[in-house]
Amino acid sequence: MDVAETDAAVAPIAAAIGEPARARMLFSLLDGRARTSTELAMLADVAPPTASAHLQRLRTQRLVKAVVQGRHRYYTLDRPDVAAALEALSVLAGGTSATFVPNTPQHLRDARTCYDHIAGSLGVQLYDRFRARGWIAPPHGANGAIEVTPSGRDALERLGVDVASAAASRRRFAFACLDWSERRPHLGGALGAAVLQLARRRRWVLHDLDSRVLRVTAAGRRDIGRLI
Repeated sequence: MDVAETDAAVAPIAAAIGEPARARMLFSLLDGRARTSTELAMLADVAPPTASAHLQRLRTQRLVKAVVQGRHRYYTLDRPDVAAALEALSVLAGGTSATFVPNTPQHLRDARTCYDHIAGSLGVQLYDRFRARGWIAPPHGANGAIEVTPSGRDALERLGVDVASAAASRRRFAFACLDWSERRPHLGGALGAAVLQLARRRRWVLHDLDSRVLRVTAAGRRDIGRLI
């Protein structure tokens, strides 16, 4: 794809995200939960018919997808790459400075979901520890792709992370996702999702019902503390 083709492909996606109500809808879906058009209309502060038009625009650009369950239609982000792009936009919106001082509310900064993987200080610390232990290689390429080392595969699988299933997934396996509150990478992709699944399965973290916040349990502080 040459520059002209890239411009033509990017412009309508940027325009779809750029409308304030649609942006609110997209960012509300970053917690990984599905929502109805009525719920998204309330979050975006628009009338239901307007919300439906916005959602159709987002579906056209493959930013959201609809899931039908019974008589209800739910909307989620279309794919994890959309979440990564929104996280990166949050970094841009926050600006930069010579000395970065986060102004994110502490409960969000500590630990939260970025779609289906761990973000915030906890996510960054896990990423740093995986790197320090040689479990994952440094990111490479324009999209920050990450490979798991042989020793890392063994260690993660002993920990309970299903690396094989993550590698067999049709989505990106692993990449460095820039964290908007820390301005440093956390682990994204199918491998990042597998780490969050492990943390939930072992009840290291509990997901707030109405936000992206992850609450670290006593067991989590003990077991994750051994990792980081």
